[in-house]
Amino acid sequence: MPRLDPMTLPPGPRAPAAVNTMRFARRPLEVLRRWQARYGDVFTVTLTVFGTGVYVVDPEAIRELFTGDQSDLRAGEANSFMEPVLGPHSVLVLDGPEHLRQRKLLLPPFQGSRVAAFREVIRDVAEREIGSWRPGEHLVLRERMRALTFEVICRAVFGVTQPDRVERLRNALVAVIDSSPIFMLAPAARADLGPLSPGGRFARRLRAADAVLYEEIQRRRSEPDLEERSDVLSLLLRARDEQGQAMTDAELRDELFTMLGAGHETTATALAFAFELLLRNPPVLARLRQELEGGDDDTYLDAVVKETLRLRPVIDAAERTLTVPRTVAGWELPAGVKVYPAIALVHLREDLYPRAQEFRPERFIEDGAESYSWLPFGGGIRRCIGAALAHAEMAEVLRVAVPAVELRPLRDRPDPVVLKGITLAPKHGVQVAVERRSLKPRRTLAAVAE
Repeated sequence: MPRLDPMTLPPGPRAPAAVNTMRFARRPLEVLRRWQARYGDVFTVTLTVFGTGVYVVDPEAIRELFTGDQSDLRAGEANSFMEPVLGPHSVLVLDGPEHLRQRKLLLPPFQGSRVAAFREVIRDVAEREIGSWRPGEHLVLRERMRALTFEVICRAVFGVTQPDRVERLRNALVAVIDSSPIFMLAPAARADLGPLSPGGRFARRLRAADAVLYEEIQRRRSEPDLEERSDVLSLLLRARDEQGQAMTDAELRDELFTMLGAGHETTATALAFAFELLLRNPPVLARLRQELEGGDDDTYLDAVVKETLRLRPVIDAAERTLTVPRTVAGWELPAGVKVYPAIALVHLREDLYPRAQEFRPERFIEDGAESYSWLPFGGGIRRCIGAALAHAEMAEVLRVAVPAVELRPLRDRPDPVVLKGITLAPKHGVQVAVERRSLKPRRTLAAVAE
């Protein structure tokens, strides 16, 4: 990569990369807002490992990045640090024709009626999880939501329902996901210097996870009812590209790991944020409970989900790497620079969202959101494939939980938002006490439709 000349880039913080990274990790939203206030809607930041990048907070410039010519943009290259875990065939690390092929194969299982069918699965899992909570019990909601979303992934994506197989998948895959992000970010950390070395332990975890995934793929290939199954793995096994080629086992492994990493942790974190925001805003919680108990109109529920993802996006920015010079938001940026469409900062623009720091789901009922001003799932040809499933998962968990349980925050102040791995998360996981639980027998979606 060519060496970047700071004089050709927009202004930004001049602190060393290590200092910027430390500040960003501790209080990412506050630091980003401070940098924007000082340097404007386009600013340059140098971070450890990630190098030099330009944050863009202008929705129109972001629209051009997401919808314009993509030939000189490399999102996969920007995500390449994830390849050691996700694998070289992951849709997140591919660019060009290879990315489009994988995306076309992956999209059908996450659209329309397929996602609607998964809602029953989500409700089943949510009811079992919330039904296990007891009055007086103290919970860390992010951890409970991780357990919940992992089981949803097992059932909806992997098609696995047997408790022993779910637990085997959990033990093998979460061991890799919970490993320090340093193993992705620093190649030297992955060096296998023997069974007791950090790199050696990580390599063993990765091999164990791979073995479990390949076993599930082979098991599914041999199932006599493969053609009738509706889980994502079965659908992908039956999928064919434009040349009639099926996905290889290696491609399936990488996409399954991607779905787990991108869909399990992020949705669990978003749900923890949703509970935190609702508990800190009693009028919103009361209205949501009333709406859920009083009818089948999901307008307010969907608005709560959207407002949660606006105020607490799990990813602070998308990434694109320029392969040739390009004009972005009026700046002539050189090849090699990373451009960050700043999701979190766009969501906090007062001209787009008046009283932007407030949790006001009504804004998505009254005015909605303009294109490229609500970006929790990115945009363009790199928009998150699992966006509809993530939204449905959040809605169904809240549908089950809000009428059934009363929770009390254990901390006087809201959890600070910090950087965990590569995502924004509540520092303490949202700690609560269970005050009351009354889980009523649920209506099936068919009954709701009647």
